[in-house]
Amino acid sequence: MQDIVQDALENAEEEAREMDADMDGDEFGDPRIVIVGCGGAGNNTINRLYNIGVDGADTIAINTDKQHLKMIEADTKILVGKSLTNGLGAGGDPSMGERATEMAQGTIKEVLGEADLVFVTAGMGGGTGTGAAPVVSKIAKEQGAIVVGMVSTPFNVERARTVKAEEGLEKLRDQADSIIVLDNNRLLDYVPNLPIGKAFSVMDQIIAETVKGISETITQPSLINLDYADMSTIMNQGGVAVMLVGETQDKNKTDEVVKDAMNHPLLDVDYRGASGGLVHITGGPDLTLKEAEGIADNITERLEASANVIWGARIQENYKGKVRVMAIMTGVQSAQVLGPTTQKQADKSRQSIEGVTEADFDASKNVEKREFGAQSDGGKRELEKQNGVDVIR
Repeated sequence: MQDIVQDALENAEEEAREMDADMDGDEFGDPRIVIVGCGGAGNNTINRLYNIGVDGADTIAINTDKQHLKMIEADTKILVGKSLTNGLGAGGDPSMGERATEMAQGTIKEVLGEADLVFVTAGMGGGTGTGAAPVVSKIAKEQGAIVVGMVSTPFNVERARTVKAEEGLEKLRDQADSIIVLDNNRLLDYVPNLPIGKAFSVMDQIIAETVKGISETITQPSLINLDYADMSTIMNQGGVAVMLVGETQDKNKTDEVVKDAMNHPLLDVDYRGASGGLVHITGGPDLTLKEAEGIADNITERLEASANVIWGARIQENYKGKVRVMAIMTGVQSAQVLGPTTQKQADKSRQSIEGVTEADFDASKNVEKREFGAQSDGGKRELEKQNGVDVIR
């Protein structure tokens, strides 16, 4: 048996070298992943992602604020609503952010192309992010993508922004397949003594690392790859989701990293009734398969037997001696935004009382040329220019 184990280890090392050598070769059927940041907070996350690097995904920054957009690094940058805001931002008005983004939907359709999975990130409560995120999600959904919103909510003291955030969350919930809601108030559990600017940077990093981890575990060789089809099943109609984050350098990795994650949920919900779970583990070369499986098992043991759970694990050299887990539990109930079951009941009651349905989305037909999957612009490019759309690639 020892000879078999030794041969297996030698062959595994050779196969790993061959995989690394082939990484620059042709790709066969890899899903196209796009990450869209809307508004100031969303743009900051995109900037962080671009700088730390995310393999196998495209980054897009959308904003009404020209000056802020100039400072952002992304694969594609889109200034929307120039004729409405003169590039000065939405002034905290979500309806302005919504209108500006609707005017640019032809361009957004083109840059999204034939995306399979779209992450839409924004800070809820402002103007552009709150207004733009539902519009971008609807466009991506109509083009056949699985859409995952990843948004942060304001501090409790920001009362006016909180009201806008709640309204924006409901609109986003109607358009995205799943919404991962991150409560800024929970930052106090992580970094209670940090200046507010640096605390927000922590949230940017959490979102960026999560999106990067999920994307690369789908598209890059890993210890345990996330299967895109399985992930789509969990995220499709996943409703509201909560994220747990844990990290440890303790020798007892399996227990300690799960304990840390349990103590730091980023939304105040009881996730035991979650319909699905996605667990992503990052560790060093010393992480064993048994440890990784133990972490995934421990963090999902409170879920019901019917919950659909998938997990993946990546090995990175700079994680030697430590391990990080990020878990997303879908289909939870939250006071901040209605889950699928609660929403169905609310919709049924509302329709029985009002006898009305929501109006169809009023979409303009603007199209701009894009090198992948592009079609004729139908003579609409000039219209978007008049509406005020700048695209920087």
